[in-house]
Amino acid sequence: MIDSGFETKSVRMELLLLVSFQAPAADVDRIMEAVTAISPLGMGNYDSNAFQSAGGIERYRPLEGAAAGAETVLRERPGTVEVSFELPDDQRLAERVVEAIYQAHSYQEPVIRIQPLLASRSKGLDDRSNPNRWWNTTGDWKKAAVSIREDA
Repeated sequence: MIDSGFETKSVRMELLLLVSFQAPAADVDRIMEAVTAISPLGMGNYDSNAFQSAGGIERYRPLEGAAAGAETVLRERPGTVEVSFELPDDQRLAERVVEAIYQAHSYQEPVIRIQPLLASRSKGLDDRSNPNRWWNTTGDWKKAAVSIREDA
């Protein structure tokens, strides 16, 4: 098991925390605004770095004591997504982020997970000649991204 960071020619592998939560897709912007108010979720020359899965179906049944009251039928909620992002290995920061997620979330029992991990950080080498980089290809991802956001 690798228990510390290491470096290669191009990247540093750093010990970080992987934070993930599940929520209805409609809640994500509100929750992420609360998170980024505490941590910019920076990665090199980028901020607000997070991943959101496609929608899935969450399954649960409220029991006695649940805000919805006890129910006998299993509920299924479509449109639930998982969001993940990385934080520095800092317990106090993680505590603040978890509290922000909880307060912004619509659930009585939000699913929030934190796992330690090694994550890559680029050393920022000159990649102008690397044919695999998006800026050295013929694709125009910026126009595609703009049109997708405008349609949303």
